[in-house]
Amino acid sequence: MRFRPCIDLHNGQVKQIVGGSLRDGALPQTNFASALPAAHYAGLYRRDGFDGGHVIMLGPGNEGAATEALAAFPGGLHLGGGINSDNAGMWLDRGAGSVIATSFVFRAGQLHQENLERLAQAAGRNRLVLDLSCAPDANGRYVVATDRWQQLTEFEITAANLNHLASFCSEFLIHATQVEGRQQGIDERLVALLADTVPLPVTYAGGVRSMTDVDRIEHIGGGRIDYTVGSALDLFGGAGVCYEDLVARHRI
Repeated sequence: MRFRPCIDLHNGQVKQIVGGSLRDGALPQTNFASALPAAHYAGLYRRDGFDGGHVIMLGPGNEGAATEALAAFPGGLHLGGGINSDNAGMWLDRGAGSVIATSFVFRAGQLHQENLERLAQAAGRNRLVLDLSCAPDANGRYVVATDRWQQLTEFEITAANLNHLASFCSEFLIHATQVEGRQQGIDERLVALLADTVPLPVTYAGGVRSMTDVDRIEHIGGGRIDYTVGSALDLFGGAGVCYEDLVARHRI
């Protein structure tokens, strides 16, 4: 199990935003906004050997900050936010280790197989991460959420579906959208589901409030599930998780 750090960008600034609160024409619920540039965090992660983290562009106006972050840790960070088959190669050329996609692959509530194939061809399977951030539907099934997590699709997180996607990508990034940014505890049922079904490396995000939650991810996930920490991390103004504790854990 590895810590996978994050850099979330909104209007060019590093922020931590409550999941699902990002909407057109309204200010998102923000837990933290940094005075430091994205490149600062990327350099920190590079120094401490935390490769495989993710930079997410939350809407327009983030391209410059994202480019600077990638330059500070060449090949060490995945890049997501508006990724499609036309721009994937550009971001890889700018230094992204992989690109992350959701909305281009899921359209009108369904998996868009043709777009998936086009993107895998443009980026290369080994440099494509699929963001399958999800929430339980009315029947309790975990289904992928798209369009800033406002729309639930019909694509369920099952072993069969994940095995199909595994032919086109190298990793999954999965936010538990119901708890993301709320620091109220992880979605243990989702972590257990991922441990039982995921055929590729996967990073879980959502709800971590303390090192106890990190221990729970390791226990429930059988050490197979990587994790990220956002709003609870002291780097982002949180009080629940100390970055240096994660560094120490990483070095054991």
